[in-house]
Amino acid sequence: MGKGWTFQSLIDAKMAVTAHCHQARCNHSQKLDLVKIRDRFGPDTPAMADDLIPKLKCAKCGSKQVGLIYTPDTSPNAYGKAKGA
Repeated sequence: MGKGWTFQSLIDAKMAVTAHCHQARCNHSQKLDLVKIRDRFGPDTPAMADDLIPKLKCAKCGSKQVGLIYTPDTSPNAYGKAKGA
């Protein structure tokens, strides 16, 4: 992952990506369906925040003021697997 995440690398790492609307009246959030997005844009498409944010808008209010939170896999042994244990 030298140049950053791709959709496939996020899926392989079991990473969750949640989009949040920054409109004070809305504050909607939604977990992104990475498999669906990968199938649309391709597995090797860059999936860093700077790549994704321009493509997103809030599903509730339509605002383009969206932020992302990347959450690592927190299942038991996820850390050990990541370290090669």
